[in-house]
Amino acid sequence: MELCIVTHNIEKGDGQGRVNYEIVREATRRGHQVTLLASRVAPELQQNSQVKWIDISVKGLPMQLVRELVFAWHSADWLRQHRQELDLVIANGAVTSTPGDINMVSFVHQAWLRSPVHISRIRRDFYGLYQWLYTALNVHLEKKAISQAKVVVAVSDRVRKELVDIGIPNESIQVQFCGVGLQEFFPGDADRRKLGLPEQVPLALFAGDIRINRKNLDTVLHALVQVPDLHLAVVGTTEGSPYPQLVAQLELSERVHFLGYRRDVSELMRAVDFFVFPSRYEPFGLVVIEAMASGLPVITATTTGAAELITPESGVVLSDSEDSQGLAQAMSSLKSDAELRQRMGQAARSIAEQHSWTSMAQRYVDVFEGLERQSSHQITSPVEKIRVPAMT
Repeated sequence: MELCIVTHNIEKGDGQGRVNYEIVREATRRGHQVTLLASRVAPELQQNSQVKWIDISVKGLPMQLVRELVFAWHSADWLRQHRQELDLVIANGAVTSTPGDINMVSFVHQAWLRSPVHISRIRRDFYGLYQWLYTALNVHLEKKAISQAKVVVAVSDRVRKELVDIGIPNESIQVQFCGVGLQEFFPGDADRRKLGLPEQVPLALFAGDIRINRKNLDTVLHALVQVPDLHLAVVGTTEGSPYPQLVAQLELSERVHFLGYRRDVSELMRAVDFFVFPSRYEPFGLVVIEAMASGLPVITATTTGAAELITPESGVVLSDSEDSQGLAQAMSSLKSDAELRQRMGQAARSIAEQHSWTSMAQRYVDVFEGLERQSSHQITSPVEKIRVPAMT
């Protein structure tokens, strides 16, 4: 089968890029040829003889909006010239203006634009206006691209519902959770001192972009005020972040430890007691399943897609991401009960083990193969209908 995947980046270090990376590995393992329309591709994939990379370069172009529009135009132009050579085209959202057979959706811009925490509602300046324009344009392009696909794959049930809200038929949508690297994220111990963490104290971890309010560190900090003796390690770039100042105002400087951007998150997760991430808007949230794979209890909110994986035995899911009182209560319970943390951590790991990157990629490629068989069968025998394999 000749597959074509259209996406900006196919690399391990990027969320959606990692999903596509694992899919390419599984597709080539099964003997399929894969053409990649992308700006960046992992070196090991470039060296694979079954992979053909069409470099859609957007280097040097100003602003993300311009880069994405140029990418969409060039990728569509290439597809128009070569579509007859391909069996299936797999797109990611509004990445290209040419219809794809399958669209993998990790973000719904209309839902984000409607969110009360959209950047344009927080910042009434040029940057806020730019963010409104960027999101509004994507709302239009995204709906058109997704509605043209034969099969739409959402990364969570939350995203599925958002797709239905924009008019995508529910029967064309399947849900496939993101995977996790079980060999990279696993339970264990790590030396806090070597990692620059406080020793001999109860310690929670927060990780995310702390330059914006969407990840909701402010509610975590206000809840922390109510939980004496608990320390919090924060991973995220502090430049341009308002939260160091908030920490000082709340008199939490001795208990909040800003670590900056880190590549050793898996080690950090083995060094802490639990993970807290009540994001205000998160279609999935890879960091949640990574924490679960690390054997950590997770506190999150229903506004995070990955919360759908969490059971009462493995973590706490708040119904309201702004509930600092409920968050403080959950943090206090986990801080003071080591046995509870151990039980929840074990349950979290068991759930994560069902969602390895390998099993995720296998399910995706099963869908590709099923759709290709269905298309071939309809050509020779249009009467009988073959269903695309369902995913969970």
